[in-house]
Parts: sequence; C-alpha cells; structure tokens
Amino acid sequence: MSKFKKKQGNTTPGISTASLPDIVFMLLFFFMVTTQLKKYDKKVEVTVPKVSETEKIQKKQHICYIFVGKAIDKSNGNDYRIQLNNDMGTINDIPAFIMQETAKYKIRPGEIMVSLKIDEEAPMGIVADVKYKLREAKALKIHYSTIKKDSKKL
Repeated sequence: MSKFKKKQGNTTPGISTASLPDIVFMLLFFFMVTTQLKKYDKKVEVTVPKVSETEKIQKKQHICYIFVGKAIDKSNGNDYRIQLNNDMGTINDIPAFIMQETAKYKIRPGEIMVSLKIDEEAPMGIVADVKYKLREAKALKIHYSTIKKDSKKL
C-alpha cells in the first residue's frame, strides 16, 4: 500500500464554445429573413383621426392601401395628394390600381380589402371621390385607419 494516491480524472471538461459563432449567425440570419421591414414609402403626410372605438383587422391578406394627405415633396404644391400603395396617383387611377392589385393576388375585385389612411384635415370631397371610384371598381371592403383615443384624457 502506498501512501500517495494517484489523481483520477474526476474533473469535468470545460464546455466547448467552438459552435457558438455558428449558432449566433444562424439566429441572425433567421431574424433577417423573417423580419418584415416598412412596406411602403411615405410620400404624403397623414395624421389619422383619433376615435373612441376601434376594431382591429383580423385577416390581413389581400389588402391594399390608399393614403390621402399633403405631399411631403412640396414642389407639386400644398394641396392633398393620393398615394396608391407605393406610387402617387390621381382619383382616376384608382380603378386601374384595384384591377392591378386583384390580378396580383388572383382574386375578384369584391374580395380585396382597401385600407384608407386619410389625413384628419383632408376635405370630405376627396374622400367621397375616392369612395366613389372604389365603388366603381367593385372594391367594397373598406377600412379606415385610425388611432384609439386615450380614455383617461376624456
């Protein structure tokens, strides 16, 4: 019997961090692919009205946007302009825009949802003209974008 005992390998080895950069880059790539950036460039200034009651859109498929507000680029004047998704347009361009969007989604015009983002100071005549052209194009599902009022301030 010896007085000295040999050390046995009871110590646990350290955790290998060799695959850590692979995992980090895989997560980074995943978030870069799945994150949706801003969909449309803002070409008109829109301050949506505040309301007391709102309802959120449940199905956000087959939706197109029409913005009505003052142009950010003031070279065209200071009156109200219409932005159809990402392009500037006129009221007469709305039926062709709806046909283009329904062809893109491969649906009938009555199935497309139109979200109107209209400045709270916009004249009601423009809003009426937009709604008339949407009715002409058979786009009857219309949603108005608003912001909910803070009930504490009432």
